[in-house]
Amino acid sequence: MQEKENKEENYLSFEEAEGTDPRVYEVGYLLVPTLSEEETPTIYGNLKELISTFGGQSISDEMPVMINLAYSMQKVIQNVHHNYDTAYFGWIKFFMDPEKVLELKKKMDLDPTIVRFLILKTVKENTIASKRFIQREVPRRKTPTLGEKEEGKEEAPINKEEIDKEIDAMVA
Repeated sequence: MQEKENKEENYLSFEEAEGTDPRVYEVGYLLVPTLSEEETPTIYGNLKELISTFGGQSISDEMPVMINLAYSMQKVIQNVHHNYDTAYFGWIKFFMDPEKVLELKKKMDLDPTIVRFLILKTVKENTIASKRFIQREVPRRKTPTLGEKEEGKEEAPINKEEIDKEIDAMVA
């Protein structure tokens, strides 16, 4: 019984500690493709401003770029369904108090220019995977091509009569 109370106390103290320190978050978002090239930077600036109004501090970010979507996405804007096959994709990594993240989510839900977004807890370090060159230690075997002959083997001459006899024997 006492162990259960201790676990609850530890859990509560962990929750309280979690709420006081700012955490690192990353928001990935898709903007509607109907925006012009000139409007995209202003919407991007508005998102960064929205994060800073909730006490967020930007770490790194990327300007939205037009991408093809893997599947069609639907967004309801003013009671009208809109389908999108392309969108502007961008992301922002930032510090923010955990209590403010829910408020940020609610504000982003109401924005008609955002098709979808995802807020993740992450780390401050750069998490973009770079391509690595892996050198094989085992040498590859060379396979002979059509024009090449294998060493030590001679080709036998083809006799059409023998092949016809063997085919007749297999068929009968």
